[in-house]
Formats: sequence, structure tokens, C-alpha cells
Amino acid sequence: MRALLVSPFGLLIGLALGALGAGGSILAVPVLVYAAGEAPREATTTSLVLVGVAAMVGSVRHHRAGRVRLRIAAALALAGMPGSLAGNAVNGGIDPDVLLLAFSGLIFIAAWRMAVSCPSCTHAGDPDSSTDAREPEPAVGAAAGGVRAAVSVIAVGGGVGFLTGLFGVGGGFVIVPALTLLLGLGMAESIGTALVVVVFNCAVSLLARLSTSHIDWGVTLPFVVAAVVGVIAGERIADRLDQHLLVRVFAGVLVVVGVGVAGGAVSALV
Repeated sequence: MRALLVSPFGLLIGLALGALGAGGSILAVPVLVYAAGEAPREATTTSLVLVGVAAMVGSVRHHRAGRVRLRIAAALALAGMPGSLAGNAVNGGIDPDVLLLAFSGLIFIAAWRMAVSCPSCTHAGDPDSSTDAREPEPAVGAAAGGVRAAVSVIAVGGGVGFLTGLFGVGGGFVIVPALTLLLGLGMAESIGTALVVVVFNCAVSLLARLSTSHIDWGVTLPFVVAAVVGVIAGERIADRLDQHLLVRVFAGVLVVVGVGVAGGAVSALV
């Protein structure tokens, strides 16, 4: 019954991911808590599976098109390992309602990022959104100048890893702007590279939790399969949609969900 309840939401999350390129997976935790009845910590673990698989599906397509900077992705992923482990440690020791309240804040930030900048609404492959995929991949230090670039990679990688470990989210809304603004990558390469980092961070966090967390595969597998179907369908219909309108509608949905999650958490704490 719980699988039947969450599968349609998985499809909708996948459609958002496929059509927008990012953002949809942040709805996974509220869906799992309020529709599937999972505890917050269990929901963040299940979310890692969904986010990791969805990011893997997207990253394969970007890699085939030459839009992944593997050296930069590896540097960010390695910098994110300590953050992922730290996030997992905090997740295991924090009150579940405080976790949900903090998660609602993250939802508001994601909604704001999508509404004001939307790093993913220019589709990878558009002529104005990508640098030439045939260009040689720059070293991490060469992209923005030595020490500054290295510090940026460590800070961004560690911060995103912490978010993944704590909340079970990908953090693409942080990685993509960082890659474009700090490391000078084109939008398409930033999205493709970010997806690889998300896959790695989710894998690290999930491995760190296996001995202490339970995954209800009866709920998780249908949820993930539905999301993957949604991702593929969303990518195919994306060009037929008004991206700017879609982004703003989705940002509005995130605000509503964030208010609901915050209200429930505050009520429980009080």
C-alpha cells in the first residue's frame, strides 16, 4: 500500500528532474515522511537511493555528450567525503523534528534559487548554454587561478557533501552555480559535472549508513523505478514546455511544501 502511495509521487519527482535538470529530488524526503510514513532519518536514507540513481541516469547522458569534467568532478567528490561523513554523524544524533525543520529551510533555499536564477532551466546542449565539449579539460587550478580555485573546490565540495549526508539531497542547486561562477564552466558542463558529484556523494553517504539505517526496499524500489521513468519522460518533453513558467510553478510548489514541513515540525516540537 505504501509503495502504491509513493510511486505516483516518484513519477512526478522524476518528471521535474528530467524537465528542469535539478530540484525535484528535494521533494523525496517530504513524500517519504508524509505519504509513506517513514521516519525522517529513514526517509533521508531512502532519498539517497533515489537521488543517486536519478543522478546516475542523467550523468550517463551528459558524459556521452562530452559535458562532464571528470577531474573537477573527482576533486569535488573527494572534497565532499569528509562533509558527507560529518552530515551522516549529525543526522544520526539530531532530533527528527529538528531535522525536518532544518530541511524545510533547505526547501525554501532551493525554491529561491530556482525562482531567481534557475541554473538548470537552460537545457544542456543548447548553443548558448555550453562551451565546446571538444575543448580539453582544464586542470582544477587553471579554471579560476591556483589557490583560489582549490579553496573553492574544497569549500563547495565539503558543503555539498555535508548537505547530502545530513538531508539525503543532491545539492545540485549549490554545485551548478559554483561551477559556473567560481570555476568558469559553461552551464551544460556544470550540470553534467554536478550530476557525477551527486552520484559519488550519495554513494559515500549510503555506504556510511548501511550498518545503522534500514531501507524498506518494498517502498524504495517502486519509488525509484517510477522516478527514473519520470526522468526519461521529462527529458523528452522538456523542449515542448515553457521552462521559465515551469520553474516558477515548481518553485511555488516547493514553498507550499516547505511551509507544510515547517508547520508540522514546529507543531511537533511545541
